[in-house]
Amino acid sequence: MKNEYLNIYNNLIKLTRNKTLYLNLKNNDTFSDRLIILLFHFGFFLKFYKKKMTKNDAQDLFDYFVRQLELSIREIGYGDVSVNKKMKDYVNLFFSILDKVEKWDSYNNIQKKGTMGDLLNLKDDNDLIIKYFDKYSVFLSKNSLKNFTKDIIDLKF
Repeated sequence: MKNEYLNIYNNLIKLTRNKTLYLNLKNNDTFSDRLIILLFHFGFFLKFYKKKMTKNDAQDLFDYFVRQLELSIREIGYGDVSVNKKMKDYVNLFFSILDKVEKWDSYNNIQKKGTMGDLLNLKDDNDLIIKYFDKYSVFLSKNSLKNFTKDIIDLKF
Protein backbone atom coordinates (compact mmCIF):
# COMPACT_ATOMS: atom_id res chain seq x y z
CA MET A 1 0.00 0.00 0.00
CA LYS A 2 2.90 2.40 0.64
CA ASN A 3 3.76 2.35 -3.06
CA GLU A 4 0.18 3.44 -3.80
CA TYR A 5 0.52 6.30 -1.31
CA LEU A 6 3.74 7.38 -2.99
CA ASN A 7 1.98 7.38 -6.37
CA ILE A 8 -0.92 9.41 -4.99
CA TYR A 9 1.52 11.89 -3.42
CA ASN A 10 3.56 12.16 -6.63
CA ASN A 11 0.44 12.69 -8.73
CA LEU A 12 -0.69 15.49 -6.40
CA ILE A 13 2.80 17.03 -6.58
CA LYS A 14 2.61 16.86 -10.37
CA LEU A 15 -0.69 18.75 -10.29
CA THR A 16 0.79 21.35 -7.95
CA ARG A 17 3.67 21.99 -10.35
CA ASN A 18 1.26 23.30 -12.98
CA LYS A 19 2.80 26.71 -13.75
CA THR A 20 -0.49 28.28 -14.75
CA LEU A 21 -1.66 28.06 -11.13
CA TYR A 22 0.95 30.64 -10.17
CA LEU A 23 0.18 33.24 -12.84
CA ASN A 24 -2.30 35.07 -10.63
CA LEU A 25 -0.03 35.43 -7.61
CA LYS A 26 0.95 39.01 -6.80
CA ASN A 27 4.47 37.97 -5.82
CA ASN A 28 6.74 35.23 -7.08
CA ASP A 29 5.50 31.88 -5.91
CA THR A 30 7.04 30.62 -2.70
CA PHE A 31 7.29 27.27 -0.95
CA SER A 32 4.35 28.32 1.20
CA ASP A 33 2.19 29.12 -1.87
CA ARG A 34 3.05 25.78 -3.44
CA LEU A 35 2.28 23.99 -0.21
CA ILE A 36 -1.11 25.69 0.11
CA ILE A 37 -2.00 24.67 -3.45
CA LEU A 38 -0.80 21.13 -2.70
CA LEU A 39 -3.01 21.08 0.41
CA PHE A 40 -5.98 22.16 -1.71
CA HIS A 41 -5.28 19.35 -4.16
CA PHE A 42 -5.06 16.87 -1.30
CA GLY A 43 -8.21 18.29 0.31
CA PHE A 44 -10.24 17.82 -2.87
CA PHE A 45 -8.71 14.38 -3.31
CA LEU A 46 -9.85 13.33 0.19
CA LYS A 47 -13.28 14.87 -0.34
CA PHE A 48 -13.95 12.61 -3.31
CA TYR A 49 -12.17 9.43 -2.31
CA LYS A 50 -12.54 9.19 1.48
CA LYS A 51 -15.68 7.09 1.10
CA LYS A 52 -13.87 4.69 -1.21
CA MET A 53 -11.13 4.01 1.34
CA THR A 54 -11.28 2.40 4.74
CA LYS A 55 -10.72 4.68 7.72
CA ASN A 56 -7.35 3.03 8.34
CA ASP A 57 -6.27 3.52 4.72
CA ALA A 58 -7.38 7.16 4.78
CA GLN A 59 -5.48 7.74 8.04
CA ASP A 60 -2.40 5.97 6.69
CA LEU A 61 -2.52 8.11 3.54
CA PHE A 62 -2.84 11.27 5.63
CA ASP A 63 0.08 10.18 7.84
CA TYR A 64 2.19 9.39 4.78
CA PHE A 65 1.35 12.75 3.23
CA VAL A 66 2.29 14.63 6.42
CA ARG A 67 5.59 12.72 6.69
CA GLN A 68 6.42 13.67 3.11
CA LEU A 69 5.68 17.32 3.86
CA GLU A 70 7.91 17.15 6.92
CA LEU A 71 10.74 15.70 4.82
CA SER A 72 10.32 18.51 2.30
CA ILE A 73 10.50 21.13 5.04
CA ARG A 74 13.63 19.51 6.45
CA GLU A 75 15.22 19.47 2.98
CA ILE A 76 14.77 23.23 2.78
CA GLY A 77 16.98 23.49 5.83
CA TYR A 78 14.71 24.12 8.79
CA GLY A 79 15.86 22.76 12.15
CA ASP A 80 13.92 20.39 14.39
CA VAL A 81 12.21 23.11 16.42
CA SER A 82 11.20 25.07 13.32
CA VAL A 83 9.99 21.92 11.56
CA ASN A 84 7.72 21.01 14.46
CA LYS A 85 6.23 24.51 14.56
CA LYS A 86 5.79 24.65 10.78
CA MET A 87 4.19 21.22 10.68
CA LYS A 88 1.71 22.20 13.38
CA ASP A 89 0.83 25.33 11.41
CA TYR A 90 0.50 23.42 8.12
CA VAL A 91 -1.63 20.65 9.61
CA ASN A 92 -3.96 23.25 11.16
CA LEU A 93 -4.07 25.04 7.81
CA PHE A 94 -4.91 21.77 6.09
CA PHE A 95 -7.87 21.15 8.40
CA SER A 96 -9.07 24.67 7.63
CA ILE A 97 -8.71 23.94 3.91
CA LEU A 98 -10.62 20.67 4.31
CA ASP A 99 -13.52 22.59 5.80
CA LYS A 100 -13.51 25.01 2.86
CA VAL A 101 -13.22 22.20 0.31
CA GLU A 102 -16.22 20.39 1.81
CA LYS A 103 -18.31 23.53 1.24
CA TRP A 104 -16.76 24.35 -2.18
CA ASP A 105 -19.74 23.23 -4.25
CA SER A 106 -22.13 25.41 -2.26
CA TYR A 107 -19.95 28.52 -2.63
CA ASN A 108 -20.56 31.06 -5.36
CA ASN A 109 -17.58 32.49 -7.26
CA ILE A 110 -17.21 35.44 -4.89
CA GLN A 111 -16.98 33.11 -1.90
CA LYS A 112 -14.50 30.88 -3.76
CA LYS A 113 -12.37 33.92 -4.60
CA GLY A 114 -12.49 34.97 -0.96
CA THR A 115 -11.45 31.51 0.18
CA MET A 116 -8.48 31.40 -2.16
CA GLY A 117 -7.62 35.06 -1.57
CA ASP A 118 -7.50 34.53 2.20
CA LEU A 119 -4.81 31.89 1.80
CA LEU A 120 -2.88 33.01 -1.27
CA ASN A 121 -1.72 36.49 -2.23
CA LEU A 122 -3.68 36.62 -5.48
CA LYS A 123 -4.16 39.39 -7.99
CA ASP A 124 -7.65 40.85 -8.17
CA ASP A 125 -8.54 38.83 -11.26
CA ASN A 126 -8.11 35.34 -9.84
CA ASP A 127 -10.78 33.45 -11.79
CA LEU A 128 -8.11 31.17 -13.24
CA ILE A 129 -7.44 29.32 -9.99
CA ILE A 130 -11.17 29.09 -9.20
CA LYS A 131 -11.90 27.57 -12.61
CA TYR A 132 -8.94 25.23 -12.21
CA PHE A 133 -10.21 23.79 -8.92
CA ASP A 134 -13.76 23.55 -10.30
CA LYS A 135 -12.38 21.49 -13.21
CA TYR A 136 -10.22 19.46 -10.83
CA SER A 137 -13.30 18.70 -8.76
CA VAL A 138 -15.15 17.43 -11.84
CA PHE A 139 -12.07 15.42 -12.89
CA LEU A 140 -11.95 13.70 -9.50
CA SER A 141 -15.66 12.90 -9.59
CA LYS A 142 -15.26 11.20 -12.99
CA ASN A 143 -12.14 9.16 -12.18
CA SER A 144 -11.52 6.30 -9.83
CA LEU A 145 -9.13 6.15 -6.92
CA LYS A 146 -7.19 3.46 -8.80
CA ASN A 147 -6.09 6.05 -11.38
CA PHE A 148 -4.12 7.87 -8.70
CA THR A 149 -2.61 4.75 -7.17
CA LYS A 150 -0.95 3.71 -10.40
CA ASP A 151 2.32 5.15 -11.55
CA ILE A 152 2.41 8.88 -12.27
CA ILE A 153 -0.37 9.53 -14.73
CA ASP A 154 -1.01 12.17 -17.34
CA LEU A 155 -3.50 14.45 -15.61
CA LYS A 156 -5.37 16.64 -18.04
CA PHE A 157 -8.65 18.35 -17.37
